[in-house]
Amino acid sequence: MSLLDTLVLGAIAGATILIGLPIGRLRRPAPGLRLFLNATAVGVLLFLVWDVLSAAWEPIDGALGSVHDGDGGLGTAVGYGVLFAAGLSAGMLTLVFYERWMGRKVAARKADEAPRPHGPGAMTLGEVGRPRGLASWSTARHLSLLIAVGIGLHNFAEGLAIGQASARNELALAWMLVIGFGLHNATEGFGIVAPLAGDIDDTGAARRPSWGFLLALGAIGGGPTFVGTLIGHGFTSEPVSVAFLTLAAGSLLYVIVQLIGVGARARRADLMAYGILLGLLAGFLTDAIVTAAGV
Repeated sequence: MSLLDTLVLGAIAGATILIGLPIGRLRRPAPGLRLFLNATAVGVLLFLVWDVLSAAWEPIDGALGSVHDGDGGLGTAVGYGVLFAAGLSAGMLTLVFYERWMGRKVAARKADEAPRPHGPGAMTLGEVGRPRGLASWSTARHLSLLIAVGIGLHNFAEGLAIGQASARNELALAWMLVIGFGLHNATEGFGIVAPLAGDIDDTGAARRPSWGFLLALGAIGGGPTFVGTLIGHGFTSEPVSVAFLTLAAGSLLYVIVQLIGVGARARRADLMAYGILLGLLAGFLTDAIVTAAGV
């Protein structure tokens, strides 16, 4: 299959993430609906973590099986194990440091916004200036960005698989990967924007994200599928795939903890359970469809 045809496949697989993005523009959903959407996103992300870690563990499992059969050395298994642990740690701890850095920026913004005494040489709030950039974002927007980054890392690894199948001229496999990953990405788009459905400002008014912002999140989450397809068509690297899969798993785990914390404050364990169950079932259903098709 030509490079151009391969890139078209990667673009199709990545573009389906746009399907779930309009949910982020819901007008003032009821508190129960916001919690349910949040919990459903948790379920989708939990499935993705399971899916990602299962794929990342396969080379380690295969290497350990070879050691048991006497066909290989322990070095390969140890090497993949170190890469697995390093990627998982980097994916999670990078977001921990990011949150701390962002917390300092927000604290500095609030200090600048605090009322100042008037007098000679004193600055008014208007003179201090409005907050700009990431420091002006709400918690919901930060969560959506973090989810998009984690899903983007995951989709890069999926793009590698599409590109590698195409490079080996395994056309049936490449097409089925596109269909399967496209189905997954459709649910992932919802997971990205679910926190935005209940975003409100300090006055309690609903914040509706612009279409440009939603498309940017879609590009962060789905664009790496296209990039991974391009790179995967040129060379095959299992260690690179493991690295990106574990980075994705670490970042998604961190985001899941944040989303569960948001939901726990509502004290509606029933809605949390229903939403998580629905998200998990949606993830496994798309995976079952792909498996039944022979991928």
